Amino acid sequence: MSDNPYPCGTNYAPPGDPRTRSRRWFLQECGVGLGAIALGSLLGKEAAAASAADPLAARTPPLPARAKNVILLFMGGGPSQFEMWDYKPTLARLDGTLPPAELLEGYRSAFINPSSKLLGPRYKFSPAGGAGLHVSELLPHTAKVLDDLCVVRSATTDAFNHAPAQLFMQTGSQQFGRPSFGAWSVYGLGSESQDLPAFVVFNSGKKGPSAGAANWGSGFLPTVYSGVEFRSVGDPVLYLSSPDGLTRDLERRTVDAVNAVNRQNLDAVGDPEIATRINSYEMAYRMQASAPEAVDLAAEPQHVLDAYGAKPGEPSFANNCVLARRLVERGVRFVQLFHESWDQHGNLKRDLEQNCLDTDRASAALVTDLKQRGMLEDTLVIWCGEFGRTPMVEGGDDGRDHHPNAFTMWMAGGGTKPGLVYGETDELGFNVADKPVHVHDLHATLLRLLGFDHERLTYRFQGRDFRLTDVHGHVVEDLLA
Repeated sequence: MSDNPYPCGTNYAPPGDPRTRSRRWFLQECGVGLGAIALGSLLGKEAAAASAADPLAARTPPLPARAKNVILLFMGGGPSQFEMWDYKPTLARLDGTLPPAELLEGYRSAFINPSSKLLGPRYKFSPAGGAGLHVSELLPHTAKVLDDLCVVRSATTDAFNHAPAQLFMQTGSQQFGRPSFGAWSVYGLGSESQDLPAFVVFNSGKKGPSAGAANWGSGFLPTVYSGVEFRSVGDPVLYLSSPDGLTRDLERRTVDAVNAVNRQNLDAVGDPEIATRINSYEMAYRMQASAPEAVDLAAEPQHVLDAYGAKPGEPSFANNCVLARRLVERGVRFVQLFHESWDQHGNLKRDLEQNCLDTDRASAALVTDLKQRGMLEDTLVIWCGEFGRTPMVEGGDDGRDHHPNAFTMWMAGGGTKPGLVYGETDELGFNVADKPVHVHDLHATLLRLLGFDHERLTYRFQGRDFRLTDVHGHVVEDLLA
C-alpha cells in the first residue's frame, strides 16, 4: 500500500479528480465516514487508521480487559432451569396443584395458561462445589467444575418466542438487522489470527437455531465482522479444497489479480464491503492450508478426546467443543456453538436427558481443558439459552412452556468470579426475587470483560449511534473477579 495521510487507507485524489468534488467520497474517505467516526472515537486515530487498512487487525481495547477470546455455548430452545439448576423444594411439594392466583395476577403471556398445574422438578438435586449449589443429577460432569463457574440464576429477558428471544440474546434487539455480540466483539478487538476467520460458528443437535444466521450476523456493521459457519466433518468450509489441476501458484496469482482490481474499485468508491471482499479472497486462500489442520481432531491425544466424549468423523457438540478450543489456541477471537433443541413442550424427561447427555460432559471438559492449558484466565466461556421454562406443566404431565421472567446461565474464565452463585428466584421460580440480570446488563458486563464501555462501543448507522445494549444496561460488578 502506498504512503497515505488519510485514515481510510485510500490513495490521495489529485486536484481535479472527480472524487474531490464528491460529497460521498468526502464522507467515506476522509476519516469522517460513519465507521471511521465510530472507530476513531473508540480506538483513537492511529488504531482507526489501522482498522480501515485491515479491518481484522488486532486492536487493544480502551479499558483493561479480562478476556481476549470468547466461546459461547448456546443451548437453543430454552433449557429447563427447574430440571438442571434452580432447585425449588416448594415447587416439588406443590407438584400437581394450581399456582396461587396472585402469582399470575396481571400477567399476560401466550405461553402461560392459568389453569395449568405446577410441575415439580423431575430429577434429584445434590449440593456441589464450595457454594453448595444444588445441581441436578443430569449434570454430573458440570457439577464437578462448579467452583470454576459463575452461575447466574436470575437472568431475565423481554422475549418469549424463540427467534425474537435468540436475536435479543445475541444482538440486544428482537428485530433482524442488528450486529451479533460476536460481530461487536470482532469489530472492537479485531483478530489475532491471520489464517482463520475471526468469528467461527458450529451447529449441532436436531436442527439449526430458530433465528438462523442472524444469530452470528454483522447487521449494519461491515460483513467482514460476521461469523463464518464451519462444519465439524470434512472440509470446514464448502469448496475450500482446490479443484484438480489448479496449482497453489496459479491460485495465488489469481487472487492477486482479482484483488488488484478490487483495490482499484475500493480507491474509487470507498465501499467497506469491497474491503470485505478483498479480505475474504485472502482469507480463503490462506485457509486452504490452515483450516484443515485446525479442525483435525485426529491430531488430539486420545485422553483429550475421551475427556470430551469426542469422536473424530462424527458430528457432535463434543467435537465442536474440542474444535472451539483448538481455534481459540490459533487466535480466533470468537467461537459460537449452537445446540438445538431444548424446546421441551412435551417429552421433557426423554429429550432433556438426551440433551444433557450430549452436552454436559463436553461443556465441563472444555472448562477443565482450558484451565489446564492456562487459557481459561483470558478465555470467556458462556453457557446459556434464550429463556427458561415455566414452573407449570404444559398440556399433559411432561412438558414446560417458554418463560422469559427468570432463567439460569453460567460463565467461566475471562475475568468472571469463579464459584459464585448469583441471584435467586421466588419459591416457585416464576420471577426473579433478588439481583436480576437483564440481557442488556449481561451484554454490558460481557463487553466490560473484553475491555469496552458498552456506552461507547458504537457504530453510526442511518444517522444514529447504535450499540449492543441500545439505550439500556449496566455492568454487574459482582460478577467480575
